[in-house]
Amino acid sequence: MRVPLSWLREYVDLPETETGRDVQAKLISAGLEVETVEQLGADLKGPLVVGQVLTIEELTEFKKPIRFCTVDVGQANGTGEPQELICGARNFQVGDKVVVVLPGAVLPGGFAIAARKTYGRVSHGMICSTSELGMGDDGTHGIIVLPPETEVGKDAIELLELVDEVLDIAVTANRGDCLSIRGVARETAIAYGRPLRDPALLDVPGPNAFGYPVQVSDPIGCDRFTARTVTGLSPEARSPIWLQRRLQKVGMRPISLAVDITNYVMMELGQPLHAYDRNLVQGTIGVRRAEEGEKLVTLDGVERKLHAEDLVITDERGPIGLAGVMGGANTEIADLPQSRMDSTGGTPIDVENATTDVVIEAAHFDQVAIARTARRHKLSSEASRRFERGVDPAAAAAAAQRTVDLLVLLAGGTAEAGVTEVVTPSGPHTITSPADHPDKVAGVEYGRETVVRRLQEIGCDVYGQDELIVTVPSWRPDLLEPNDLAEEVIRLEGYENLPSTLPKPPSGRGLTHRQRLHRRVGRALAGAGYVEAPNYPFVGEQVFDQLGLEADDPARRVVKLVNPLNDEEPALRTSLLPGLLGALRRNDGRGSHDLALFETGLVFQPREEQRVAGHLPVDRRPTDEEIASLNAVLPEQPRHVAVVLAGAREQAGWWGDGRPAGWADAVEAARVVAREAGAELIVRAGQYGPWHPGRCAELAITVDGAERVIGHAGELHPRVLKALGLPGRTCAMELDLDALEQVGDGVAQAPSISTFPVATQDVALVVDKPVPAAEVEAALREGAGELLEGIRLFDVYVNDEQLGDGKKSLAYALRFRAGDRTLTVDEASAARDAAVALAGERTGAVLRG
Repeated sequence: MRVPLSWLREYVDLPETETGRDVQAKLISAGLEVETVEQLGADLKGPLVVGQVLTIEELTEFKKPIRFCTVDVGQANGTGEPQELICGARNFQVGDKVVVVLPGAVLPGGFAIAARKTYGRVSHGMICSTSELGMGDDGTHGIIVLPPETEVGKDAIELLELVDEVLDIAVTANRGDCLSIRGVARETAIAYGRPLRDPALLDVPGPNAFGYPVQVSDPIGCDRFTARTVTGLSPEARSPIWLQRRLQKVGMRPISLAVDITNYVMMELGQPLHAYDRNLVQGTIGVRRAEEGEKLVTLDGVERKLHAEDLVITDERGPIGLAGVMGGANTEIADLPQSRMDSTGGTPIDVENATTDVVIEAAHFDQVAIARTARRHKLSSEASRRFERGVDPAAAAAAAQRTVDLLVLLAGGTAEAGVTEVVTPSGPHTITSPADHPDKVAGVEYGRETVVRRLQEIGCDVYGQDELIVTVPSWRPDLLEPNDLAEEVIRLEGYENLPSTLPKPPSGRGLTHRQRLHRRVGRALAGAGYVEAPNYPFVGEQVFDQLGLEADDPARRVVKLVNPLNDEEPALRTSLLPGLLGALRRNDGRGSHDLALFETGLVFQPREEQRVAGHLPVDRRPTDEEIASLNAVLPEQPRHVAVVLAGAREQAGWWGDGRPAGWADAVEAARVVAREAGAELIVRAGQYGPWHPGRCAELAITVDGAERVIGHAGELHPRVLKALGLPGRTCAMELDLDALEQVGDGVAQAPSISTFPVATQDVALVVDKPVPAAEVEAALREGAGELLEGIRLFDVYVNDEQLGDGKKSLAYALRFRAGDRTLTVDEASAARDAAVALAGERTGAVLRG
């Protein structure tokens, strides 16, 4: 929200010497985030004056149209003679009043003005556009044409209010009242202890039977609708300079008088408004939910297919506006543009069809309905930003009256006596809170008097002694419970005044066992060449189809958010892969093709029984029972670890050819994690979801004597790569880190260094092709007994002519060592033979050759 200091001073009597920086400090202390203070015109230096165009000579001998003009600037140039100027703009004519900068002036950006020869003539200054003066866009794409009544020679810096300070405030989602000058002025008045001149305090006529007919069919979606009618607007009326400048300073472009007035009142009071051309509205104005499949062309020219939950404004033809978001093109105001000229030749716009009668809408719509509609249509507007954050329902009538008054004053209109106001009755929101509740929350003794005073300053009515009964003002819908009131007291008393008290943790406690494991895993994967890439925990359910999960896969059961940040990702993740693969795709698309990413994070699995969580207290530590009851409602949240790889795993160079990442690298990443957890990981061939059936490893552990699958690793299926836009041969691994922690010993084992030599024995076993190497290895390990120190598969050989049909050869290196002696050849051979025998008994393996 951009707030000009000059506008703010109209409602709060700030000290004359107070600067924008001073106001910024006060508002920040009161809890508002004032990001910057823009100094408008800080480097602007005159003379900058109003001139009248006397003559225009077209210079046609150049590549682009050039005009040599003489302009009357009065006595501003010291001689009273016409000023000779060169200009390339086409949106003005002889007799127009323009803004002229004379030699010796300095424009924004340090652009010094001097007489100079150009296009064969000497230009003594220049005729200015809004962009050259740092005023923003006025929609004309040309120089400034002033109203005819503007005095020649007048100082344009003062006339155009070019010197000002603008506060840029980042308004949080709960403070919709501060999306208006009125709301910021209220906070400023409190901060300075000055009275507020509330612009919403107007004499508003009561509703009567003569107003424009309105029918609200959805009182929940629209609990207040005010309609006023103004007739006889002058098609020639233009927005005055002060109105245009205020809109430009708050970041809006002047369009036409009627539209500018509605925008001005919205910025002033925070109440979005809409003006309909009365001659284009047919019949009663209605408010209802859209019918599925209805269409509406909005003011931006886009035809939108409406959803059954969209709130729409209608007449007897159907929708004429997307309520609280944007009006429809079929009732658009046809006012005269500000310039009254097109941008190419100075031809006056036809005013015969300009709007002369308007119906003003000032309504209050449901926050959630407007927010969802805006996100559904990807159409965020100034109106929707305010409605979804909360608008003062009591300001609708005042905003409509303010709009009517300005239309009558500036456009010569006549306000009709009819006033329509459809209101769904509702009582004020009341909160009961102990008077010392803010004291307990902040740990500071404010006292009842301070608490009552602060609550009254923000507009609350307060009654009671030890137990306060607080009636919340209509412009603060975010105040719902005692903690909200405590926050208001604390912020107004100053967060900086809260004492700094460091917690005193008990000695001897460091990281938990789980935290140490997570750090070890992260360090190990980073040491293996992976880069950590944390992602948001939100997914869209369509990603499960892209990953190729079965319809009954448990991963498809998700926890959905009531108010998601993105409507396309309304669920919490059940896997880390969607986020990691998205990060890999983005990096690959930006030129980084050799990628190895990892993430450790929570996944969310809904419980069978759905229950509602209660509120925990903030004035004391929750009891163990309260915490346990809250945890019982939350979804299961195990921590997973996942990696994704693409491109080269080892780079080519003078040292060798390098190699691409493969499924074995993903499996090795799982082994790295298992080693850090001190757990034994079972790796065998598997098949699941996004992985290629022939290149997928199933990762399992043994829990209480039974095997449990905790993840998969390998190369992703080509269909998944195509659906997600991933590079070819992308590999991935994901496993349940919490489950791995449960079976791990958790104690890092240092390697034992023996003084006795190792005895190495190699065996090559022939087995059927379907037999997994992991089963053969497990049998060899068990059969070899305690003397076996290590086992490694170093060769897989397939040759039907030598081995026979359907056979393969697996070659293992066995390392034997005793802790108390040097093994003999017979002892090592006996252990090898025992291993081979057990492998043959369990898997049918026979020694090759």
